[in-house]
Amino acid sequence: MCGIFGYCSFLKEKRRQEVLEVLCAGLARQEYRGYDSAGLGIDGDKPGEVVYFKEVGKVIGLRKKIAASSIDVEKVFVSQVSIAHTRWATHGPPSERNCHPIRSDETNEFCIVHNGIVTNSGELRLVLQKRGYVFETDTDTEAVAKLTKYIYDSQPDKRISFSELVKAVLKELEGSFAFVFKSIHYPNEVVTARRGSPLLIGVKTDKKLKVDFVDVEFAGQDNEAKVDVPPPTPSSLLAPPAINPKVLRTQSRAFMSEDGLPQPIEFYIASDAAAIVEHTKRVLYLEDDDIAHISEGELHIHRLRRKDGDQTPSQVATTRSIETLELEIAAIMKGKFDTFMQKEIYEQPESVVNTMRGRVNFDSHQITLGGLRAYLQIMRRCRRIVFIACGTSYHSCLATRAIFEELTEIPVSVELASDFLDRKTPIFRDDSCVFLSQSGETADTILALRYCLERGALCVGVVNTVGSTLSRETHCGVHINAGPEVGVASTKAYTSQYIALILIALQLSEDRISLTERRRQIIDALHEMPGMIKKVLEQDQALQQLATTIADNKSLLLMGRGYQYATCLEGALKIKEISYMHSEGILAGELKHGPLALIDENMPVIIIMTQDSLYPKVQSAFAQITARKAQPIVLCNEGDAGIPEGAKTVRVPKTIDCLQGLLNIIPLQLLSYHLAVKNGADVDFPRNLAKSVTVE
Repeated sequence: MCGIFGYCSFLKEKRRQEVLEVLCAGLARQEYRGYDSAGLGIDGDKPGEVVYFKEVGKVIGLRKKIAASSIDVEKVFVSQVSIAHTRWATHGPPSERNCHPIRSDETNEFCIVHNGIVTNSGELRLVLQKRGYVFETDTDTEAVAKLTKYIYDSQPDKRISFSELVKAVLKELEGSFAFVFKSIHYPNEVVTARRGSPLLIGVKTDKKLKVDFVDVEFAGQDNEAKVDVPPPTPSSLLAPPAINPKVLRTQSRAFMSEDGLPQPIEFYIASDAAAIVEHTKRVLYLEDDDIAHISEGELHIHRLRRKDGDQTPSQVATTRSIETLELEIAAIMKGKFDTFMQKEIYEQPESVVNTMRGRVNFDSHQITLGGLRAYLQIMRRCRRIVFIACGTSYHSCLATRAIFEELTEIPVSVELASDFLDRKTPIFRDDSCVFLSQSGETADTILALRYCLERGALCVGVVNTVGSTLSRETHCGVHINAGPEVGVASTKAYTSQYIALILIALQLSEDRISLTERRRQIIDALHEMPGMIKKVLEQDQALQQLATTIADNKSLLLMGRGYQYATCLEGALKIKEISYMHSEGILAGELKHGPLALIDENMPVIIIMTQDSLYPKVQSAFAQITARKAQPIVLCNEGDAGIPEGAKTVRVPKTIDCLQGLLNIIPLQLLSYHLAVKNGADVDFPRNLAKSVTVE
């Protein structure tokens, strides 16, 4: 969804041109999240002045607008705060008027960037309008900006601190959000807060940090500023308290140098680590209801007090650790490829190896998933396994459900997170719930996780993003290690999640002697998988030509059964989301129950007929559609002589039945890519879609 970026420098001389470049580059790194407009707010030439640049369209358009302006880009700032945002429209159409940052009034007393949705913004707007406030945008964010000004103006005699002011605002808000606040009343200060939307802070200093954590200041602590007390001066923040242990606590927030003096420091605030990695690898992930206040080179983290029972262990922890990113800048660049999607399709031989690296011993046929080790016995004894996911992650669950049931003999259900919540699905203490999300920030999946935690179920996370909400709030889990995914299409995520789930099933079944031979066959097939994927990718040219033959059609049907039904659903999803062609995945066994009515000589059909135990049944479906003059494209195994002569075929290597879907999806990914290019669609930024769905 929306992308947030903030930049705060202290005692560090920066030209305005450098500040603008940092902001634009930070937004560009988050373009994959999906957006329709971009904007930024920086300090002006006079004290209390804020300059905005806003543009409907891409970040490159924002850059052009800045270049065409007459602003003095050579002005130097010793300390400054600037904020930027890419907007994905939810309240009000894409327009410069609705573009963030959103201001509280014409004098820019407060300005805000926001990701998420404030669900009670309509009520807040009505209340504020009755008090004389005039709204200039359609956004839910403006209600928050004006509420901030209202609370500030309502106590003119009290010099409330910036973090206390934001805390008072957040107590009135409902929904999920991440905010960054900037104000002329608090120069060179910035406050950020999150609830349900991701936010992290990067820290960059010339010298090594003395500590690798920041203490959390809970309500009621004696070192927290009271509302009716003037804000502390910079010197008092550095003055050692009377009791010795608290010196360390102060230092953890102050990032002082060895001599105890403030040191030059830069803070980067972002929705995604990809926007920060080029500046620093030292980052701190905020938890839900954290309020981070940056002032005078210090970072203070406060908690918005909520019911203790609602909080996870990571939220109530007394510190937030500063972690080191493993991400490399080269991994989020296109390199020799035209688009991110193309790059990620071609990276799959490496990404599946990364998912297996250190976890599969191909000589001894052993699986070791360290993140699950302590919980394996609980999972083996559970009454049922419930997979909960959305979109592509949901399809990877469907693809592996059969092998889970076969290897574990535990009943398995697969749920769409949104529907799971709508139905208030019964969950019990002896259930194991497995949550899949590439980003680890998918709103519906996180809400489903919290629903299951409340009911005492074991919660397992399968995610790609280290440090994400899902990875922190589950009891245990597996990182898929697919590397950063920048394209919206989630091509690598599907294959890596597929393999991670296969590994979990293999690990759970290692105590079953009767399945030893089956497990060995699967592990041997996993060893061959990267080479086979490379072989399928060699057909790119042929699939490009195939795309030209079906690009002019309005609709496309994909059919298969058994393990390949999930392949059909995922292939259809890729085609519709990237090329905007209507496509539908059909279970071949359901053909006579309705879908057969669609079949004629004009309806393009792709049928997956790879050789497994259900091959004869799919041959029967093939006969049914050809009898009705369909001319299907057959996705089949190399060397399969059972395919009628003259049929259009796409050949893939043969592997064990439960892994065949990994190979079968690659041609469909390539086909969707070429259909999109042929139709002139932007494959990395499909219309109306976002990479990370952080709202319900």
